[in-house]
Amino acid sequence: MLSRTADHLFWMSRYTERAENTARMLDVNYQTALLPQSAAVAKLGWEGLLRISELMPAYEFLHGEVNSKDVLDFMVRDASNPSSIVSCLRAARENARAVRGALPTEVWETINHTWLKLSQMLKDKEFERDPAKFFDWVKHRSHLSRGVAIGTMLRDEAFYFYRMGTFLERADNTARLLDVKFHAVESDFYGAASEQDQEYDFYHWSAILRSVSAFEVYRKVYRDVITPERVAELLILRADMPRSLHASLQGVVANLGRVSNSISGETERRAGKMLSDLQYGSLEEIMETGLHAYLTQFLDRVNELGGRISRDFLVPAPV
Repeated sequence: MLSRTADHLFWMSRYTERAENTARMLDVNYQTALLPQSAAVAKLGWEGLLRISELMPAYEFLHGEVNSKDVLDFMVRDASNPSSIVSCLRAARENARAVRGALPTEVWETINHTWLKLSQMLKDKEFERDPAKFFDWVKHRSHLSRGVAIGTMLRDEAFYFYRMGTFLERADNTARLLDVKFHAVESDFYGAASEQDQEYDFYHWSAILRSVSAFEVYRKVYRDVITPERVAELLILRADMPRSLHASLQGVVANLGRVSNSISGETERRAGKMLSDLQYGSLEEIMETGLHAYLTQFLDRVNELGGRISRDFLVPAPV
């Protein structure tokens, strides 16, 4: 059975990554909401974010009508929402605290300081004053936590599960982030667009790329105008793009192989099949399936994979 330390670090990394990716998704919507658009279009963006995160029922129960202020509050500081930034960073800290004695001091201090600083920032209403700056801070703290862990932890079972949790969560959230934007425009993906529409969409695609730290990468790889097709290719199929689905599954498979046990063969096979589909897939095949359908299927598969990893390693077998 998996050690207690590895179990907690698996979930610590997932929650930290989830907080970062929640910040990234909110940042996309916040930045695009600043562009000239109708109130109806802006509302659809916030509704899409809630739906792809499977949080629409919970939000409607608490707030009813969808508006940017309530969605931001629900996704940032609402402790009743398990995917809010507050909930994720609290859970990451609690998992770290549970195995504090087994962690390098720098890892614990970084996680703990993030939680304490977050509490103070929300109390001082720093989020309300400048949401974009707050989202950048959340992303920076996630980067710092990950860098400290990679730089100080022993390369043992616990470390491999720490990394696996990060890559699983990243695959899930990159797919969700893509779907928020692409689902709304997929029917026009190959259709003709006016010059004004193309200029308008440029800022949307730029916001998405910046939200996953990929704007400069896109320019280096393609050296051309930003198009939806290439954004999809970069964030799904490119193995050299750190937050792509391909790179995330590579990380899952590599770390899964390092902790293989007597009952994990089928889980490893399914993970390998997902990776091979990305290695040998093409954008044309994805578009034939339909991008929204492809991403929905991918999310189902990666969530099933996460469940299998939990059963194989994290949950005691029945007596």
